[in-house]
Amino acid sequence: MSAETDQTETINDSQQNDQVSDVLLVLDKEKMKIMAVKGLDKEGNLETVEPTKENEDQFMRVDKHGNPFSNLFSNFWKQFKNPSGLKFFKVPKTGAVDMAEKMQEHIKNPNREGEQIMKESEVVPADLNEKMNSKEENKTEKNMEKTTEETIEKTGNRFSVDQIDWETLSNLGWNQEKLEKYNLLDPLLKGYKTDTLVGVSLNLGTAVFRADARLSLQPGEDGKAIFVMHGVRKEPDLKQNFFGHEFTEDDKQNLLTTRNMGRVVNLTKNNVTEPYIISIDHLTNEVVGLKASAIKIDDVVNGVTLSPQQKKELLEAKPVLVKGMISKKKTVFDATLQYNAEKRRLDYRFDTGQNKQQSQNTKSEEQGIPRTFRRKEFTDKQYKEILEGKTLFIPDFVDAKGKKYDGYVTLNKESQKLSFTFDNPQQLREQARPVDGNKTQVAVNSEGKTNEATKKIKEPLKSGQKEPDSKVQKEQQQEEIQPAPAKRRGRRM
Repeated sequence: MSAETDQTETINDSQQNDQVSDVLLVLDKEKMKIMAVKGLDKEGNLETVEPTKENEDQFMRVDKHGNPFSNLFSNFWKQFKNPSGLKFFKVPKTGAVDMAEKMQEHIKNPNREGEQIMKESEVVPADLNEKMNSKEENKTEKNMEKTTEETIEKTGNRFSVDQIDWETLSNLGWNQEKLEKYNLLDPLLKGYKTDTLVGVSLNLGTAVFRADARLSLQPGEDGKAIFVMHGVRKEPDLKQNFFGHEFTEDDKQNLLTTRNMGRVVNLTKNNVTEPYIISIDHLTNEVVGLKASAIKIDDVVNGVTLSPQQKKELLEAKPVLVKGMISKKKTVFDATLQYNAEKRRLDYRFDTGQNKQQSQNTKSEEQGIPRTFRRKEFTDKQYKEILEGKTLFIPDFVDAKGKKYDGYVTLNKESQKLSFTFDNPQQLREQARPVDGNKTQVAVNSEGKTNEATKKIKEPLKSGQKEPDSKVQKEQQQEEIQPAPAKRRGRRM
């Protein structure tokens, strides 16, 4: 199935931050102190931190919905060794610090507001089974899915223009006309993120927030489509639990190097556990999951018929080397293919042996670094070493008259030009033979200069030659250097 028609839903860590957006506060009845829950240590002891802005990244995040939170807290309660003497409160992550301050103030100086907050936020084992809320949420989600399916069937898009909350979008500095102008509306309606980062601004009255982000649409309440900002992160968040999956060291390594995790894992969203693949958004560093059932692999890719084993491994999100593919320019190439959850298509990675070097060589030649220098065409090995910055000894340059000579070649990385010298500037080869004699050869043969010791020799000088090396050459040169007989001067009468 092509990217244009694939309407499969993806999940990402932005959605996770919406879904897992509450935190736990705890009151120690003995100390009468409100703290934020960090977690449990290996012995089952409670770990807490001060509920301050500086510590927010350490707060234990929990699902704000019914059953997911119930399950998490039930497990938490079972592992907890000393639950007596403590009270727990579930509060929204965005207001956790303020609510903790109000609770603490209520403890010191009882007031109606603090009492109401603590009453509404308290969590006890008897209240964990919130079935009614969960049923209502499931019902709402099913209605939204039904609406989405109907829209896809009628228009081919996941969303319609009428569903969009244009008022919210205008608060971000965008409107329908602007989206159409930059060809961003169509991918949004199909259910994709914008292809590029866009500048968004949010005026909060006393402050203006500006950032670069990708935009996407997500189903909202009452069949509406709401805009989601996918902000740029400094690095992917692989420390946190991602919809029930804990990243292994191999997972992290794969995601950070190829942006694809390379295997299928079970993720749990809205109480439903299904197989997913995971990738990293190359523009925002956001973690993205795609249902494994949505992966579609063609039998033929770039002119190569895939084997059953290759298709099987690609469907399992594994990297697969495919050789002999044909590009749009009708050139043959090899590449490692792997399905990307964020792009919803195959990634091509050119990092395999000869193909990698060919790609590098082509790029270098496009940048103006020649493969032929002083009438000498470098081998692949020589060219590769020169591009790597090595000073390379070349023993078989040929001058303008067909004679060989030796020298050293170096790439100046600033000017991206090749330079030549008879001496080794970096002394990389202790065994390199002297090339001083070549200086005379090249100066006379190629540069048109004159050497007093050889200027009457008619043949091109040989490698290392500085003076006549045969009887004929000595005679030729001798004729030049012998002085002419002195003229007699007659006596003037």
